[in-house]
Amino acid sequence: MAREGEDWRMERHNGYRDECKGCGSNYQVSSSDIDRMLAAPIFSRSDVCVSDDEYNARLQVCRSCPRLLDGETCSACGCYVRVAAKLKSKSCPLPGGGLWPAVTSEAASGK
Repeated sequence: MAREGEDWRMERHNGYRDECKGCGSNYQVSSSDIDRMLAAPIFSRSDVCVSDDEYNARLQVCRSCPRLLDGETCSACGCYVRVAAKLKSKSCPLPGGGLWPAVTSEAASGK
């Protein structure tokens, strides 16, 4: 049952709740807020971030995932996918290994 005065999305995909983990609309971050985050100097560092090709491949996977909310947030972990997908240390949070892995130093060097 929907709560009065709020937009609550209920189960739609494979039994997953189609809402963020406990966050209400007052915690929503806009696309321009995420753009500002990604403009920070840390996101231009190759030792921290994946290549543009890898980033775009990760985003393509996330955009086709039923756990993506409003095109920005992963309902499995609550991250902003455009931020998480940029970072080498992050991986898809879905159980069973996720849909894309973190980049380890061994993977980056081709070993």
